[in-house]
Amino acid sequence: MEILKNVKWGIIGCGEVTEKSGGALSLVYKSEVVAVMNEDEETARTYAEKHGIEKWYTDPLSIIGDEDINAVYIASPPSTHATYAIMAMKAGKPVYIEKPMAASYEDCMRINRISKETGIPCFVAYYRRTLPYFQKVRELLHSGVIGQVMNLQIRFAQPAQNLDYTSTTQPWRVQSDTIAGAFFYDLASHQLDILQDLFGCILEAEGYTNNLMKLHQASDTISACFKFDSGLPGSGSWCFVAHHSAAVDKIEVIGNKGQIRFSIFTYDPIELYTAGGKEEIEILPPENPQLALITSVVEHLQGKAICTADGISATPTNWVMDKILKKI
Repeated sequence: MEILKNVKWGIIGCGEVTEKSGGALSLVYKSEVVAVMNEDEETARTYAEKHGIEKWYTDPLSIIGDEDINAVYIASPPSTHATYAIMAMKAGKPVYIEKPMAASYEDCMRINRISKETGIPCFVAYYRRTLPYFQKVRELLHSGVIGQVMNLQIRFAQPAQNLDYTSTTQPWRVQSDTIAGAFFYDLASHQLDILQDLFGCILEAEGYTNNLMKLHQASDTISACFKFDSGLPGSGSWCFVAHHSAAVDKIEVIGNKGQIRFSIFTYDPIELYTAGGKEEIEILPPENPQLALITSVVEHLQGKAICTADGISATPTNWVMDKILKKI
């Protein structure tokens, strides 16, 4: 595709995730948001006025067809990602897609196929790859301080959300027309992506799911085991209806000389256990956590850098989640 001297974004979706990521698009040199879209007219107008965005629409095709826009940020529910991404790329416009990349592994493959056919790049918002917190975890692993990594475990539990108890105002993550693993697809995608970024591709995965509280149609309790291409085994457990006292957000990496524990969402201090005892390393996330990745995306489009957070690297996470949910 041609180099974009000035990247002019159109945003599809006005959800909470865009409050900071949308702002980051205009913080990068020669990058700005020129239009936003939401199906609800008042939401779109209010969002545009709040953020000083010139134009707003209620139809995604208006974003894709706007001649002032040369790149599209897709922040709508995952069930729509493939459709909007494919339409935008066929219109010659690069896309930056919120995670998870799509509602299924099959949809990810469709997006990648169109990206290859058109030569238009696709990027995915797995911004944790760029954060100092996770770069420190990588540094510790590469230093050999815990020796050879033997196993790793994901432990995640959170209470049911207040809206989960209602039948008419449940969040899109668990609505029947957008369901794609519900909270698991939304949250585990970050966990599985950063683990594959640190340890390589997961080639085997199997899961066990249940809907114990039946607050919605999606599984609320999930256990899984998986194996990386290096042979490293791992496991995970997720509960989205836990008592608040059981809430946990922890990755445990077990080596033959020690252990590293870190979180994904809470940014608890990284815990390092060795023969010398326990050490805690506190690294807080930046005010705008997507800025570093978005800068990389923009500079890629401007021909200044190469961004590796693309559709190809994001697709394995969808494959793993679909295997765990027995969708493939």
